[in-house]
Amino acid sequence: MTTDHGLNHVRRGSGSPLLLVHGLGAGWRSWSPILDGLAEHREVIAVDLPGFGATPPLTGEVSIATLTDSVADFIRDQGLDGVSTVGQSMGGRMVLELARRGIGGDTVALDPGGFWSDREVFVFGATLRPSIALVRALRGMLPVLLGSSVGRTLLLAQLSARPWALSRETVLPDVRGLAESPATRAAMDALTKGPKQQGAPAGTAPGRITIGWGRRDLVTVPRQAARAAELFPDAVLHWFDKCGHFPQWDAPDDATRLILDNTT
Repeated sequence: MTTDHGLNHVRRGSGSPLLLVHGLGAGWRSWSPILDGLAEHREVIAVDLPGFGATPPLTGEVSIATLTDSVADFIRDQGLDGVSTVGQSMGGRMVLELARRGIGGDTVALDPGGFWSDREVFVFGATLRPSIALVRALRGMLPVLLGSSVGRTLLLAQLSARPWALSRETVLPDVRGLAESPATRAAMDALTKGPKQQGAPAGTAPGRITIGWGRRDLVTVPRQAARAAELFPDAVLHWFDKCGHFPQWDAPDDATRLILDNTT
């Protein structure tokens, strides 16, 4: 584990580098269900965004733009020009924003935010904020609650298509991160009150773009995929069956294959 250039990160494996950008939750540990599988084939670099994991929060404005700036600076300072990028949820939006800016190489965005209608973003905030408040209030009991299939079902029905089938070890880091990360509230404001995601005209992205979406996603609902594909016309859309908002939870093998097959 290394902290420099502003972002705490881990490096595992060898080969062509692959940069992982998480969403709200546990920081780099959000990728734990698929990290080792990816590292068998690639050098994986997983970062903690500002205010998540072990990276300190930003001192100024927190927005999708400034969070993406921190990743762009990391790429530049680490000499990772042309690196393939993978993001999920907020991180999925951020890697698409990097591609829109012409930064990086191949891009895989899993259930990205930023493509909602006004009504959808209102519902997103109105449902997820109380969920975050609940896990914050219950954070001392989370290991016990998430240790049972009933507890996982009650707490994670919005996030997973099959929460009862997941292990506590899979979900606890992200749920605890939602409760404890100092940037959760500011990042939620950036997602719900900031501008929607802009697109990249055909032929302008630096590499291939792949967008993966869970057919049972209740956070960034599946109809948003059409808007994402319209704004990023070069993108290839992949559907995860029986999958909610976290493909690394609900479809880890499929997510790993998608990432490895669509990045170089």
